[in-house]
Amino acid sequence: MKMRIMASVMLAAGLFAGSPASAQFFMKSYDFRGTPVTGLEPELGMPLPGATPAEIRAGLVWNLRAALNVAALQCDFSPMLQTVDHYNALLKDHSAELKAAFDTLNAYFIRTAKTKAAGLTAFDRFGTRTYSAFATVQAQFGFCQTASKIGTEVIFAPRGQMGDVAVNYMREMRNSLVPYGEQQFPRAFSSRTYLFIPDFQPSCWRKGKYNVSYCGKKK
Repeated sequence: MKMRIMASVMLAAGLFAGSPASAQFFMKSYDFRGTPVTGLEPELGMPLPGATPAEIRAGLVWNLRAALNVAALQCDFSPMLQTVDHYNALLKDHSAELKAAFDTLNAYFIRTAKTKAAGLTAFDRFGTRTYSAFATVQAQFGFCQTASKIGTEVIFAPRGQMGDVAVNYMREMRNSLVPYGEQQFPRAFSSRTYLFIPDFQPSCWRKGKYNVSYCGKKK
């Protein structure tokens, strides 16, 4: 009996090996990791045509902030993910870099618009669309797990290096917006697994037993 219990524990440990310390929604989660980015990739977010390298980096920082802000709002259903704590910590620890990114982007939109008012409107539109791009329902579990992981990277990054985290992890963050399910046993938890519910009409029962041949199986 003890050997069986030990084997079960070892099996469970093997299934969850390599899993993050945060909440685990699947026995094996999809691997969303990707290569570092430059900030010029069109699939990563709103384009910044004519931007300088400093402005492109500021855009990456702002995208990462937006993603973790959305995660703080959308992923608090699982406190183990600590998405709210991560976001609050990054606002404090990386406040100087966030302010610099804001000022750089603000100057970019004013520079590239016909008027200052048009530039401010464009910046506001950029922010709204950037935040909205991280909202997800179907991919919520994958996004929240990924945001928790990357949020940890941000709070342990030295001040002034949030942009480096964005370069290394923004593709992974974007990849997590694509819904994937269980990877360890993709068919074992299929939606086609039904629970048999018998018909409770009196005519379907004979001497206290359900008459399958008369009423059949209902699912």
